[in-house]
Amino acid sequence: MADIEKMTGEDSGAPPDSRTLPEAAAERPTVSNWQALAEKEVKGRDLTWHTPEGIAVKPLYTAEDTADIDPGLPGFGPFTRGARASMYAGRPWTIRQYAGFSTAEESNAFYRRNLAAGQKGLSVAFDLATHRGYDSDHPRVTGDVGKAGVAIDSVEDMKILFDGIPLDAMSVSMTMNGAVIPILAFFIVAGEEQGVPLAKLDGTIQNDILKEFMVRNTYIYPPEPSMRIVSDIIAYTSRHMPKFNSISISGYHMQEAGATQVQELAFTIADGREYAKAAIASGLDIDQFAGRLSFFFAIGMNFFMEIAKLRAARLLWHRVMTGLGAKDERSKMLRTHCQTSGVSLQEQDPYNNVIRTTVEAMAAVLGGTQSLHTNALDEAIALPTDFSARIARNTQIVLQEETGITNVVDPLGGSYYVEALTQQLADKAWEIIERVETEGGMAEAVAAGWPKAMIEEASAARAARVDRGEDVIVGVNKYRLADEDPVETLDIDNHAVRAGQVARIARVKAARDEGKCQAALDALRKGARGSDNLLALAVEAARARATLGEISQAMEDVFGRYDTQPTPVSGIYGGAYHDDPRWERLTDGVAATEARLGRRPRMLVAKMGQDGHDRGANLVSSMFGDLGFEVVPGPLFQTPEEAAKLAIASDVDVVGASSLAAGHKTLVPELIGHLRDAGRGDIKVIAGGVIPSKDYAFLRDAGVQAIFGPGTNLIDAAGQVLALLGHNMPPQEEAAE
Repeated sequence: MADIEKMTGEDSGAPPDSRTLPEAAAERPTVSNWQALAEKEVKGRDLTWHTPEGIAVKPLYTAEDTADIDPGLPGFGPFTRGARASMYAGRPWTIRQYAGFSTAEESNAFYRRNLAAGQKGLSVAFDLATHRGYDSDHPRVTGDVGKAGVAIDSVEDMKILFDGIPLDAMSVSMTMNGAVIPILAFFIVAGEEQGVPLAKLDGTIQNDILKEFMVRNTYIYPPEPSMRIVSDIIAYTSRHMPKFNSISISGYHMQEAGATQVQELAFTIADGREYAKAAIASGLDIDQFAGRLSFFFAIGMNFFMEIAKLRAARLLWHRVMTGLGAKDERSKMLRTHCQTSGVSLQEQDPYNNVIRTTVEAMAAVLGGTQSLHTNALDEAIALPTDFSARIARNTQIVLQEETGITNVVDPLGGSYYVEALTQQLADKAWEIIERVETEGGMAEAVAAGWPKAMIEEASAARAARVDRGEDVIVGVNKYRLADEDPVETLDIDNHAVRAGQVARIARVKAARDEGKCQAALDALRKGARGSDNLLALAVEAARARATLGEISQAMEDVFGRYDTQPTPVSGIYGGAYHDDPRWERLTDGVAATEARLGRRPRMLVAKMGQDGHDRGANLVSSMFGDLGFEVVPGPLFQTPEEAAKLAIASDVDVVGASSLAAGHKTLVPELIGHLRDAGRGDIKVIAGGVIPSKDYAFLRDAGVQAIFGPGTNLIDAAGQVLALLGHNMPPQEEAAE
């Protein structure tokens, strides 16, 4: 009995004295009654939560908070409650797992296993060499081939990728932006040679280049010709491929880069408006193409915020398309694919990632997604294994088959909290969208750089909150295990994959009609200088067996290749530590090192290979810059030789090599070799990013002096770097006193 009383007492979180209020039974309690009782329970502490988006979330919502909100009904504008009237009660969302690695043969076998096990659609991940428009035999991509996606160099690769998978019966999503023209051309020709006419090809191409310039960076050409490519693809698919979605407007990579949900929502909708305006300017009628536009959002751990975000996105897109003159309600209907967050996954205590993915998947479903990818538990470390991929896929199958979630349309519709939060998100996002429009549209905003800077500031602020323990990550900054068992990970033999791809490229070139191929490439160059549709010309080049690199180069000959220089934000991370003794210890250490060296310690933050994800590199640059280091932010896409030359020319003390795309075993040892060959083996090399612990010994043997995996506390990392530079840091216990 005593145990029962203890369980139902104050320590359990139950109201300690709610049963002693006889007046509650006699009259309906008011919000004031609740406020008084709640304040008594928490001794007057304010329970309001202020989100990173600047939204004040109250602990209680009532009918008063939704009195002016009419969310409508599912299937009817503004579609807040769902794009379809029946939603999952009529048909569940599509299980569309994103995958691709190694060779086309390996990826094809993986797809076929997954389809047999219950997956309903394909989503293709391409390697970084392919994204950046390089064939596998190009010298700049030796560490990238087959590592973070499948290598596709020609129509022959594309045909193997879909061998035994009928393209007239399978919906295929392809995440491609930079080399979108050759990839879509290869897909069209592969379908053609499978006997599938254009009109029956079903799926989505991402084709979202503005997001690339903002956060992901797998662009090839400058913004203006890149926007022309988007319009040409919309025009071609609208005319010839009625079942195919010509663009997937992506907020996913914004959130992965550190954007708040408001920023992700606002910039994604603003990007969509920009693409629609570009298509209209090219002569297309809005109702001719708008129904084939789709969206792609990230789903993170802020459960109700993510649900509200998807609902607000539908509301805002309806508003935007109405403003652009759309008449057909289908043109105003936002349909979206979602993917659970990659950045929320952790290397530490990785089985917690199964829980995170499940929570995020539920948020996507309750928010009304049309299709979903669930991440595998090991994706913070490496590509998923068959074991982890099965758990990720089955997460969705369990939600569809066992939970009853699919039985009711928009089950949270009418929730005081969800409806109020949806409206607050929509209002805050609309403020940013209107700023974008006032300043000339999203292309102008991206060129000015303020959306990227806004996202990087949010990213730095989040990193500081995590490192300070203000944002809890279970198993990382709280409840951390003393010892962890290693997790088996997938390792791709990059050298073997590249050798096989190079050999296939040679066979394709040897078998083709060279004159016909070169004529098609010349026509593509001419079209790039003029106004002919680039996708139509690329399809002809693909039929003639031009490679991806050749098609990309033909356009690069006219448009040029685009490059940017990182400009890390300052004052955000350091500002969060203005009163922290640990920060003072570090700044004292930097000052002591500066006195010894006669100048500030200097670090090159290097991004080698074709990986454009620069969130980690920018965070390191921002943090060490705030700390007092002189930081040299290296340009993206360097070769190891170029990074070594920049390190020597800048006379740095340490190079921080950032790796997120599994190229570390090739690129980092090459960097160290070039430094040693130049007589600068004294420059310390550290590595950070997505690096499996089983690779640590290999990297240390190669000369890496410190390794910082996912979840590393930047304060701890800075202490280790100062120690490498000869400064003896006092014990951590002293800093806490």
